[in-house]
Amino acid sequence: MDRNSPIVIGLDVGTQSVKLVAYDPQARQVAATLGEALELASGDDGTREQRAEWWIDAIRACFSRLDPALRQRTSAIGVSGQQHGFVPLDRAGNVLAPAKLWCDTSTAAECDLIMDAVGGAQGAIATAGNPIMVGYTASKLPWTREHRSQAYAQLATILLPHDYVNFWLTGERWMERGDASGTGWLDVRTRQWSDAMIAATDPDRDLRPCLPPLVEADAMFPIATAIADELGLPRGVRVSAGGGDNMMAAIGTGNVSPGVLSMSLGTSGTLFAYAGQAMVDDEGRWAAFCDSTGGWLPLICTMNCTVATEAVARLCDFSTKRGDELLAGTRPGAGGLLMLPFFNGERTPNLPDGRGSLFGMTATNLTPANLYRAAMEGAVYSLKNGYDAFVDAGMRFEAIRLTGGGSHSAVWRQMVADVFGLPVDVPEQAEGAAFGAALQALWASERASDAGADLPALAAAHVRLDPRLSAHPHAEATAAYATQYQRFLSHLDAIRPLYA
Repeated sequence: MDRNSPIVIGLDVGTQSVKLVAYDPQARQVAATLGEALELASGDDGTREQRAEWWIDAIRACFSRLDPALRQRTSAIGVSGQQHGFVPLDRAGNVLAPAKLWCDTSTAAECDLIMDAVGGAQGAIATAGNPIMVGYTASKLPWTREHRSQAYAQLATILLPHDYVNFWLTGERWMERGDASGTGWLDVRTRQWSDAMIAATDPDRDLRPCLPPLVEADAMFPIATAIADELGLPRGVRVSAGGGDNMMAAIGTGNVSPGVLSMSLGTSGTLFAYAGQAMVDDEGRWAAFCDSTGGWLPLICTMNCTVATEAVARLCDFSTKRGDELLAGTRPGAGGLLMLPFFNGERTPNLPDGRGSLFGMTATNLTPANLYRAAMEGAVYSLKNGYDAFVDAGMRFEAIRLTGGGSHSAVWRQMVADVFGLPVDVPEQAEGAAFGAALQALWASERASDAGADLPALAAAHVRLDPRLSAHPHAEATAAYATQYQRFLSHLDAIRPLYA
């Protein structure tokens, strides 16, 4: 490794932590990976919030632990952030209130109010390509108007989490179209703000001046001198447009051309694929997002993935690090236990007021191991339910690329392969979103001097799969899961009326 070659840094501001990946593109090696845990403020009404300064403090902590020599070699930074969060700023750039997050379901009623103004969910899809799902940024504005009226009155700029980090780094306010399409205000067909959806959010106030300008995926901005000095970085560092964590994970898993299916197993679970045109579903079965490369990213999101397994681990007083070991004596189907793991409400299926349910309990099968497996299986079944919509629409895939915390687990990997009946591959760099942000920064840097710099070629060169972590479906397990999955769908249909 050339100790003088430039490096690029990817930051991922997630729900549970901030991660930093320092990547040496010349050596094609990750030079450092660092992380800092984050707090989450929760309420029984579905509130899920964080303070923006927590993200900045965590970023500072990561940089403080990064080798000063690596900091001095940094040429560019890319930022990934949890989608849909609402960071309200006043005219001076001060944060007015805690950031309501993607997993905040307290604004479910506001989703309906906005959609009613444009003819319901079908009207929203016809207008901008997406219904306003629980957690989307648009629903947080009328909630803030009602519950934090002073902050709403002073509101001058609407930012998403990754936009706010970019603002802190550069002093500039902007959005790129991938993350912007998760607000509910972007018409994904035209890739421009929808005046109708903005007006539906607040008919008495024009919110358009609060939205920052949209920039292209390869845009770059200079880091603020004071921030460069504070972090020990060269003053010539540039910051790329960045994007939502799913958009960055797509880049980090090489999902920048058709035919690749990526799955991220973290607090939430997501499935996404690249498309060269807008993929709008008339029934709203998936999110018709733009991506952060200039294309589109049809995406399935479940709000409960490791949320469910961690809840069981806390209940049974063991560490999730022991999860694979605990499950060694269990079999597909969890001894008959079936969990609908909707601890945070749910987006896929669309049950924002849903709650977790456990079925099939007997005196012998209710063990910590079976309970943990049932939580894991329920999370994967929710993703399979979304995947079925992709298949119904004619999409076909030959393998799944797995990223996120769940990709570290051999049991998660094998379970996904068996439930979906597809081989599972894992990129060498497990922190897909942070790595993708670094690769976007690298691509944008190359585009600055060569307009023809090709992102698919760059991804093919830098995203490498780890054959030791691959998993292939086992016919017997696939059959067992298929039976249990049908039970999942039956129980799902049975409980829908309870949370409609």
